[in-house]
Amino acid sequence: MREQKSRNSRSKKSINSSSRPNNHSSLITHHSSPSQSRLDKTFERLKAKGEKALITYLMAGDPSLAETEQLVVELERAGADIVELGVPFSDPIADGPVIQQAAERALRGGTTLRGILDMVRHLRIQSEIPLVLMTYYNSIHAFGPERFCREAVAAGVDGLIVPDMPPDEAGPLKGPAAASGLQLIFLLAPTSTDERRAFVARQSHGFVYYVSLTGITGAKLGRVSDIGDNVEHIRKVSHTPIAVGFGITTPEDAAEVSAIADGVIVGSAIVKQIAAGQQEPGMLARVSGFVHALKSAMAARPAR
Repeated sequence: MREQKSRNSRSKKSINSSSRPNNHSSLITHHSSPSQSRLDKTFERLKAKGEKALITYLMAGDPSLAETEQLVVELERAGADIVELGVPFSDPIADGPVIQQAAERALRGGTTLRGILDMVRHLRIQSEIPLVLMTYYNSIHAFGPERFCREAVAAGVDGLIVPDMPPDEAGPLKGPAAASGLQLIFLLAPTSTDERRAFVARQSHGFVYYVSLTGITGAKLGRVSDIGDNVEHIRKVSHTPIAVGFGITTPEDAAEVSAIADGVIVGSAIVKQIAAGQQEPGMLARVSGFVHALKSAMAARPAR
């Protein structure tokens, strides 16, 4: 419990930190691994077509792992380009009430990190969509960082987001992740300094996760003009794709953000629809319909 609180106490730094300046002010080029990852290929393919990535978030195990697998397949058909799978955790302090409640439901249903990896392995029989796990470090620590990275990649996981572990504290993960080919994706906040932006962008692979606001998931989207200004600041120091998350809840939000970023991350709005429809036979169709509306709105909005 003490370790959990220690990890949680620093998660605010990982999202809102603007300290620890680093001398990386020149433009940083993202280097792909010799064999390109699914994430890299997806962003390159979309860029060639003039499209932006729709990144959808699901809490793995909510309502069940079998239904999560079905949801991934349906969301890919509906237009999702990348799927984030949340690993349920008992104290997800970066998340708002919608995702916290989803984590509680998944934990009550017996969802484990091992079970999620088994589900991903089975999912790979029918889908090659890029998959990113979003988990707090305690779960990885309990599993063992080397073993986790190795088994995650073997199962078919492409990327990893650890919200309570900023890049300057990610030493236990960097080596194992690089050795296994698991791409580490780090968060950048609106409060980050220019030096911090350059440092985090250099450490982040697959894409940079730009948090659109200072707060928790599910909060209201901030001013898009401010988001655009910050995305442009990141572009000046990095060629790594930039995806914007937190606060994007409607097709209109997704369209606005897609005009300024390389990817749009939608989480709470999808999880909320899953929660509302868990006892309904049409839940899959309703959620996939919402994702289709998100992607259609993005496609109709020209980039700035």
